[in-house]
Amino acid sequence: MRKHFYGALGAAALGFAALTAPAMAQGTLRVAIPSNLNTLDAAKTKLGEEYIMNFLIFSGLVEVDGKGGVKPDLAESWTKSEDLKTWTFKLRPGVKFHNGRELEAEDVKATIARVMDKATGSTARVNFDIVESIETPDKGTVVFKLKIPYSGFAELFGDRQVRILPRDKFDTIASEPIGTGPFKFKAFRPGDRVELVKNPDYYIKGEPKLDAVTFRIMPESAAQVAALETGELDLVWSLPLETLDQFKKNPDVVIDSTPTSTWDGLIMNSAHKPFDDPRVRKAIAMALDKPALVEVALYGQGTPTHTMIPPSHPYYNKDIPIAAPDIEGAKKLLAEAGYPNGFEATLYLPNGRPTRERLGIAAKELLAPLGIKIELQRVPWDKFVKEIEGKAAFYTDGFYSRPTIDTSIYPWFHSAGSWNTQLWNYKNPAIDRVLDDARAAKTEDERAALYKKFQALAEEVPAGAIPYVQNHVNAFRKNVKGFSSSPMMWLDLRETTVQ
Repeated sequence: MRKHFYGALGAAALGFAALTAPAMAQGTLRVAIPSNLNTLDAAKTKLGEEYIMNFLIFSGLVEVDGKGGVKPDLAESWTKSEDLKTWTFKLRPGVKFHNGRELEAEDVKATIARVMDKATGSTARVNFDIVESIETPDKGTVVFKLKIPYSGFAELFGDRQVRILPRDKFDTIASEPIGTGPFKFKAFRPGDRVELVKNPDYYIKGEPKLDAVTFRIMPESAAQVAALETGELDLVWSLPLETLDQFKKNPDVVIDSTPTSTWDGLIMNSAHKPFDDPRVRKAIAMALDKPALVEVALYGQGTPTHTMIPPSHPYYNKDIPIAAPDIEGAKKLLAEAGYPNGFEATLYLPNGRPTRERLGIAAKELLAPLGIKIELQRVPWDKFVKEIEGKAAFYTDGFYSRPTIDTSIYPWFHSAGSWNTQLWNYKNPAIDRVLDDARAAKTEDERAALYKKFQALAEEVPAGAIPYVQNHVNAFRKNVKGFSSSPMMWLDLRETTVQ
């Protein structure tokens, strides 16, 4: 099937873009990223390339580890009340911003208040709607009072946009970012590069090991490949999957892949016919060959799943099988819904998002046996975000891993969820109850049971189709040591060296 789809997709011709190698420097890591940055203000970031800078320049109260857990970062400890509505964070003493000023509790309070302010436009705002008040009894203590019990509150501070900023630098943070992270901002030349240098006052002694990091902005995958192969680059972040085969025989390049909860999906908007009928959505989901879609859309770099909860997560429901396509069962559901001969639909694809483009092309073929005639329409990314996402009836879309299980699911599946109301307008009272109960769960066993129940409910009455979660793949030369890919898709370069 993979070969068949590759024929349908065609082979992309790879051009070569000449590069001027930056001056070599001891301990400088040279990294390729595919897109320009729109902002360096952590609260307003929306792109993967911007998220990288968030975690190198800034720090959060907590840090999300590779297994979905949390550990101290700027907060060295925290406690919660019995009713899960009061959370107290103790700050690590002596931490300094890059300009030399010491971190204080008022910086944390001002940062979160700014995220919560609708005028800021932070996508993390919805996560903090549950906050009733923020108190700072002393310079090293921050107390959050919540409107509802919420067992995963500490995890929210590991999110990409919730980096702690100096309260007296908000006006200039977008162009002159100052944080407490392992690297300091040096320069940004839009369309060309971002330069960071080591923070000698980073609170973890001996880190970072690198002297500097230079990010080259290189939209063309062919240019990234050529520069990595010749040694003009040390690392390519989020390697384009279609280039994987080119490195298999290169002894100087390491391919590093890790599972994530980043997902692509077929968005079926329930505000539009025929997707207002759950039987239609279920029929489409039943016709998909998930393992084949992993091969076609991701070149094998992913895993079939039921929802955005990856099989690597402890809450994944292993009792639900990844079912083979059931064409006859799907046809029966369509007939019950009033579409015995299928229907015609336009499926919009975001141009420049190759995994989602390949998913859409494959879906067209897989749904044809149901009598569903799909017209594919590619839309430039900027136009897609403005005119298709949240408005069209049928399209492919996708989202990065979130730091918590709640923030990965609630916004997309709860009837009041911020992304649900923008994408598929899904309403399932049983799922609402489960997700609300999971927020207040007091034990891991209770949470796990509720999220496994959520998956069963979502499989029974799907909002759309999430066929797989993706691996995050980076490529680097063998002279790069101490680096490993993150399930959250950012770059942790604290232990990395260049030999």
